[in-house]
Amino acid sequence: MSTYSTRLIDRKISKKLKSTGGILLKGARYCGKTTTALFHAASSVRFDESEQIREQATLMPHIVLQGETPRLIDEWQLVPSIWNAARYEIDRRRAKGQFILTGSASPSDDISAHTGAGRFARITLRTMSLAESGDSIKSVDFRDCFEKSAQIGGLGGAAIEDYARLIVRGGMPALVGEPVEIAHEAMRDYVENIAFIDMQKLDSPPTPERIAALIRSLSRNISTETSLEKLASETGIDGKPGIAASTIRKYLDQLTEIFILEELPAWKTHIRSAVQQRVKPKWHFVDTSVAAAALRFLPKSLLNDVFAYGLFFESMAIRDLRIYADALDGKVYHYRDSSGLEIDAIAELPDERWAAFEVKLGSTESIDEAAAHLKKLLTRLTPEKAAQCASLNVIIAGHSSYTRKDGIHVISLGHLSV
Repeated sequence: MSTYSTRLIDRKISKKLKSTGGILLKGARYCGKTTTALFHAASSVRFDESEQIREQATLMPHIVLQGETPRLIDEWQLVPSIWNAARYEIDRRRAKGQFILTGSASPSDDISAHTGAGRFARITLRTMSLAESGDSIKSVDFRDCFEKSAQIGGLGGAAIEDYARLIVRGGMPALVGEPVEIAHEAMRDYVENIAFIDMQKLDSPPTPERIAALIRSLSRNISTETSLEKLASETGIDGKPGIAASTIRKYLDQLTEIFILEELPAWKTHIRSAVQQRVKPKWHFVDTSVAAAALRFLPKSLLNDVFAYGLFFESMAIRDLRIYADALDGKVYHYRDSSGLEIDAIAELPDERWAAFEVKLGSTESIDEAAAHLKKLLTRLTPEKAAQCASLNVIIAGHSSYTRKDGIHVISLGHLSV
């Protein structure tokens, strides 16, 4: 596979294949799961190729599981019983790195909940970050955001017009080399298929037109803590009432099951008693190209609407921060408290070091405002938690990355890598 484009998740996959019996590689359709899994696999079988293969896997799973290891079982959820068969085979062989199971939908918990120690590691593959798609100059190492003494710098790379194009084109591996118009057209078909095909494969599938309306509503409210009631109010079709607010949550969960939607949870940490944290999540699509396609936004649409551009840019930044943090076994959250203070992203590592990020398009005034918010965050936390802060950062859509005199990093999104 000489044409394989390296993914940041490759390191984690290689590590997990040495420590666990198998890997469950999850992710949205077309995010590159099969290609990535094949890169690490020694043999493979695809359950979406034919009904005969699925029937054989159901009746004689031990035959399907035979082959050089790691053995890829692609779209395993089409034969849910293969989970227990693979789990049993791992126990029998008592060896690491036996199977890679990939899927673009989450089966019910009763199928995959029981993994057992040393059997399966769950890994989520997202779309390509700017570093992976070749759109970052990689002058700023994300790991430096977790070193208190680090000084960062970079110059050049994407301009404000380029980021609008990257938002619309997105990070689907098959589309990163295409002109933005072609990628946008493909993503419009992709979004239609979410409502009319992907969602219909789930238990109790919703009406496709309703899901399409919900996706548009989510796209209009990208990067916000929008309420279920607001989403419901925006899903009316041709004068007919929208989806009931009580049903919206179910549909959000279903979009999450197929990895199209992912919540950005609130950061749960120790704060001073004078303030209270808000715990409502923000919702982001797996890729900004989904929202752009749903709203039929082209780059010029964003350039002509600075407010919308800012929200879409924030969502693209969250996508990349999640990918970079995941490469370090970290997690990304957002922060909001009762005083109205909001921080766009908190990246936290397993050793509890954390870094805070505000996302702005990049004017001097907005950078100064973001820096003030970041400093204020430290006053909200207990001394112990504040001491674990490795850095405060402002992510921008500019040409320059640098460390300010007050120690706050200003980082162009197109400079980051890990």
